[in-house]
Amino acid sequence: MLTLEKTYFASGCFWGAERKFWMTSGVTSTSVGYMGGNIKNPSYHAVCEGDTGHTEIVEVTFDASIVSYQELLELFWEMHDPTSYHRQGNDIGSQYRSAIFTTTEDQMQSAIASRDVYQTELARSGYGKICTEILPAAGVDYWPAEDCHQRYLAKNPFGYDCHSSTGIPYPTKKVAL
Repeated sequence: MLTLEKTYFASGCFWGAERKFWMTSGVTSTSVGYMGGNIKNPSYHAVCEGDTGHTEIVEVTFDASIVSYQELLELFWEMHDPTSYHRQGNDIGSQYRSAIFTTTEDQMQSAIASRDVYQTELARSGYGKICTEILPAAGVDYWPAEDCHQRYLAKNPFGYDCHSSTGIPYPTKKVAL
């Protein structure tokens, strides 16, 4: 039975993040855009100027009967450096901040719990505090980016993918045999 849910992840440049999500089994659609800012219908140029308050974000629609929200969270934590404030790799500015916008209370609780688990793992490896914003999506507009940015790396397979991960895997629970 199809169980569709939606969520939003910001982990730096949206091009590489979108590719990681669209390649995930159970993700039924992705879209890149902007959230969390102070103007309506922002353009890529305006967001890149850094004055709108928006972050580059990936809208992810997924079938929860195939891929769990927890699995998407683990992918999110591993694909970037959540301890890097307003920066991912060479991309610098608040538009590249780390953020999760949840669409349900269950997502909110899972996002917070997963952050805490990953923070413990990162601290063991000498990393600082996670600075990812975790906010409800309710009341926050999602503005789709221009068409040229949608599935950008499918159109430009050798295009820029700025993600700089910590290299620390998310600690998954091992099942006792």
